Amino acid sequence: MRTARITATGLALAATLLVGTAAATTAQAQAAEPAATSIPACSLSNTKVTVQNVSRPINHQLLTATNTSSQPCFAYAHPHLAFDAAQHVVPVVEDSIPQAVVTLEPGQSAYAGINLSAADGSGTDGRTASVLRVSFDEGDGTQSRARTVKLPKDTWVDSKAAVTYWQSDVESALMW
Repeated sequence: MRTARITATGLALAATLLVGTAAATTAQAQAAEPAATSIPACSLSNTKVTVQNVSRPINHQLLTATNTSSQPCFAYAHPHLAFDAAQHVVPVVEDSIPQAVVTLEPGQSAYAGINLSAADGSGTDGRTASVLRVSFDEGDGTQSRARTVKLPKDTWVDSKAAVTYWQSDVESALMW
């Protein structure tokens, strides 16, 4: 009986120590978490946007957003793109979601691959486009105003056009 009381007391003491240790660990973890940041979303006002042809893969272009401000910005999700006067944005390559939001320090760039058309000719409504309207994700799912960017001459698009999420390097943007 006495052994049972000692064991029960020992177990109660061990449980109390574990709870206290867990509470201290949780408090330390919360203290180590960074405070809410005030880093803005990349937008029309703090970036320069360009588009260029690439040799590989075929039927692709590279969209580049360069941070022109003196502060970092977040390139959230993906650019919202529309060719010429299209009323709809091109679909997103869902498999291209990066592991984290791309952070652009001043002068750094984020990249998105633009698949212009189906390589096998299966796309419909093919046409030559001259401008691209680009909007940014504001970080809460809403879109910014659009910026019009001149496309390289003879840019051919069809119904299979798509865009990747923002990537931190060119290779990741063009692998889709």
